[in-house]
Amino acid sequence: MRAAVDALLSILDLEVLEHNLFRGMSPQVGWQRVFGGQVIGQALVAASRTVPEDRAVHSLHAYFLRPGDPSVPIVYEVDRIRDGGSFTTRRVVAIQHGQAIYSMSASFQTREDGLDHQIDMPEVPGPDDLPSEAELKEKFLAHAPEPVRRYWERDRPIELRPVDLTHYFSRKKLTPAQNVWVRASASLPDDPRLHACVLAYASDMTLLDTALFAHGTSVFDPNLQVASLDHAMWFHRPFRADEWLLYSEDSPAASGGRGFTRGSLYDRDGRLVASVVQEGLIRLRDARKTDNRKTDDRKT
Repeated sequence: MRAAVDALLSILDLEVLEHNLFRGMSPQVGWQRVFGGQVIGQALVAASRTVPEDRAVHSLHAYFLRPGDPSVPIVYEVDRIRDGGSFTTRRVVAIQHGQAIYSMSASFQTREDGLDHQIDMPEVPGPDDLPSEAELKEKFLAHAPEPVRRYWERDRPIELRPVDLTHYFSRKKLTPAQNVWVRASASLPDDPRLHACVLAYASDMTLLDTALFAHGTSVFDPNLQVASLDHAMWFHRPFRADEWLLYSEDSPAASGGRGFTRGSLYDRDGRLVASVVQEGLIRLRDARKTDNRKTDDRKT
């Protein structure tokens, strides 16, 4: 997987165009639109490059505005909102074809000591007790639906080890919660900022799918239109994105064509290192067609 991780590091290494302007590329892997995690990670790289090195990101809040086009570069424009005594705030807009496709606010802070507590990590099997991706491919993929098989056969920079595989092989309605061990598929440089950007990239994987567990379906269902709408992330403690982190996810609600999801990321020592919240579009395609017909009727 070294090549996949090197490709990720390459897309996160943005080109400097001008003061506060950066350009990022997308991997040419045949995707119809840019992966949301890529835009999150690249935008965080752009913001980080305008912030003093002694300040680490502690939160980001973002909206996906339009689908990204993987065939053309993405320009990231950074607005230096504020440089305070302890906190730095940046706003980033990602632009393609002259239009904003993504906007993000991010806050950075100097390291401080203070009150410290956290909720406990769930008790689940560790990554060494679960099948590796190679073992999954060998033992299970032959029986998986075609879209699932294509997804798992692709080399990815992020390795996933789900605690429970039921969701991938069954249409049974399940509790909308899951636990997935995640890490970069190969070692990363020691730069903590890069680890934050890689984790931001990975945080968009598997999360929205959790909202579909209760309905016996998945993001691979061709009858669904699924896309991230917004994404928020908080970084609590230092971590390495190339070491195993437990992504504990749940979906408290889905309604109005949207699914709401949450995730907590723990290292193997049980320390809560980051939290994620996301809402995504979950639209039944037949309903969309019906809506379009109604709209057309009104126009006539």
